[in-house]
Amino acid sequence: MSETRRNQSSHERIDKSEIQRQRLVIENSHGEKLVGVLHDTGSIETVVICHGFRSSKDRIPMLTIASFFERAMISSFRFDFAGNGESQGSFQYGNYRREVEDLRSVLQHLRGVNREISAIIGHSKGGNVVLLYAAKYKDVQTVVNISGRFFLERGIEGRLGKDYFKRIKENGFIDVSNRKGKFEYQVTEESLMDRLTTNAHEACLSIHENCRVLTVHGSNDRIVHVTEASEFAKYIKNHKLCLIEGADHEFTSHQHQLASIVLSFFKLDPKKDDESGDISTSNQDSMRSVVTITSRI
Repeated sequence: MSETRRNQSSHERIDKSEIQRQRLVIENSHGEKLVGVLHDTGSIETVVICHGFRSSKDRIPMLTIASFFERAMISSFRFDFAGNGESQGSFQYGNYRREVEDLRSVLQHLRGVNREISAIIGHSKGGNVVLLYAAKYKDVQTVVNISGRFFLERGIEGRLGKDYFKRIKENGFIDVSNRKGKFEYQVTEESLMDRLTTNAHEACLSIHENCRVLTVHGSNDRIVHVTEASEFAKYIKNHKLCLIEGADHEFTSHQHQLASIVLSFFKLDPKKDDESGDISTSNQDSMRSVVTITSRI
């Protein structure tokens, strides 16, 4: 296998001969080729994992989550949105609606080859994308939002600088450079407005009550403040909120806790789910640094 599983105890090991990792190329609605990796465990039950802003399918926590589902013998598919990673297309700053349609193309392809989509999971911007997808298409019953941003008007100045709206109105674009002054990407007025006109509140209200949604957030997230996580709980009808104490935006030191919580939520039988909002798990160690907040069911 191309990716190495680290820190894997003997009781977690599975027969590698049963697992196949297959590179798939799927065309989106704009004719761009999206590249992904299918973790085929032999089960048609498949979860789809979406990365965040300027990230890729090959970074954490996408890889860790796919690995945990693989060990549970549940197939998964992680892919790069257009303009990211190995996929075709140009990178765009906003692009929320386009990425929803990328996800739609992926799900249609997988269903076309007789796979059952059991859940969609998104990290950071990908968390927003899976929620927007659920609000629009209503054909997935389990959704996981990891570190998603509720207030999309926040966090922009940190990337684009002060007076960004005035400058982009005057010039039509802003070039964004890294700390060393090297150009990274360009933000057009159109792509900025795509973000500013994407309404997370409206999307949350539109998600059907039969759709189970989990939001996971780290208490030390410096990209999206942890207080934004509770906003999703206010407006999504069938929602659970888990906060991982000490975790950052990517859950750098909390990968196993995050993946265990996501997998436990996926496995939870909604018919047996109690009203407390707690997520039960046999792996108590994974829950010790987790604060589970009760929300409306």
